Amino acid sequence: MTEPRPAETAVCIVGAGPVGATLAATLASAGVPTAVIDAAPLPPMELAAFDGRAYAIALTSQRLLAAAGIWEHLPETPCPIAAIRVADGRPGERASSLALQFDAAEVSDAPFGYMVEARSLRVALNARLPAMPHLAVHAPATATVERHAEGATVRLSTGQTLRARLVVAAEGRNSPLRRQAGIRTAGFPYHQIGMVGAFAHEKPHHNIALEQFLPNGPFAQLPLRGPGGFGSAAYPHASAFVWADRTAIAERMLQLDDAAFGRELARRLGDHLGAIRPIGRRWSYPLSALHVARWYDTRLALIGDAAHGVHPIAGQGLNLGFRDVAALAEEVIAAWQAGEDPGAPTVLARYQARRRPDTLLMLAGMHGLERLFGNDIGPIRWARRLGIAAVDRLPGLKRAFARQAMGMGPGITGLLAGQPLPRPGG
Repeated sequence: MTEPRPAETAVCIVGAGPVGATLAATLASAGVPTAVIDAAPLPPMELAAFDGRAYAIALTSQRLLAAAGIWEHLPETPCPIAAIRVADGRPGERASSLALQFDAAEVSDAPFGYMVEARSLRVALNARLPAMPHLAVHAPATATVERHAEGATVRLSTGQTLRARLVVAAEGRNSPLRRQAGIRTAGFPYHQIGMVGAFAHEKPHHNIALEQFLPNGPFAQLPLRGPGGFGSAAYPHASAFVWADRTAIAERMLQLDDAAFGRELARRLGDHLGAIRPIGRRWSYPLSALHVARWYDTRLALIGDAAHGVHPIAGQGLNLGFRDVAALAEEVIAAWQAGEDPGAPTVLARYQARRRPDTLLMLAGMHGLERLFGNDIGPIRWARRLGIAAVDRLPGLKRAFARQAMGMGPGITGLLAGQPLPRPGG
């Protein structure tokens, strides 16, 4: 009995998290034959109840999700971020009056971005992926990949075999495909733990996000939709938090019950939202920086956390992954529509040339901010507070920072600038 002939596809993506799934939808929307593989079935990744996680989606990332047909499937209207307030402080003390506020209306008619619950994005991805004519979803399934100059062979745990021109590693920080390719990484541990969750609160947030720089790590409050979606009559509004602290302190915080944890949140947040109480689960993970020696190998490209990791000090991790998606998708789609090989070294070299400088700049910037603000040395504390106040009084510099927060830095073109995808066969 002969084995069935392997299915042919242009691109095979391993990992159907937000970044891998968005790349799959983007390529398939443009008519590029694509397969996506994930070890977990898609429906269980779609959680019916709020679990405390939410993503800050920059304006440019929202444009990408819209072009890929994902944004329209969000089950609930996301919360726009209209302003970002930046301040320096200490736990238990009122934030410095030398603060900086960015207002999106001063830069654009659009908000800085949107807060999207993790469950909502998963619902949208699960609604979009199975119905796409140029996309095959293999989940649950694991893959064994063999790459060579002519192409790649992907053997699935289901017994199926695929042949692809390009394999994309979207499996996260510990990417097996990256290790298999022998791609070296450089890392820097911050000796901090990032804690993520949400809380209900008494007073409205007015769609304003807060970035509070504290001696042991940054604390961010990010507005969620409402009122009415969370809490009770006493706590009708909700926000997400991203709280980085020294490992020993964070481990103690995570052991607290909700009432005590809420008091610690309030010590870092201040009183501008009134009384608060935690809701949903708490999530935590060790913080470190990660960069790869190269972004591709024979018939292989890295995207998202498989290629980089940054400190969450400005909430840019997922948005960096979406920028990878836009760059790789544009190069692959252009090659495919020109009748060229989408996994050729020249295509992958162009992808790396587009993403490496931007990512290195973001890594350096986030690392520099963490070093500058992650201390309680008196003269440095006053110097940075004066620096924050100075930026607030320089409109040109302030607008430049605001555009960067939207993802609209220099050289933003294509999908991130709102350009639609080419139609299949176009």
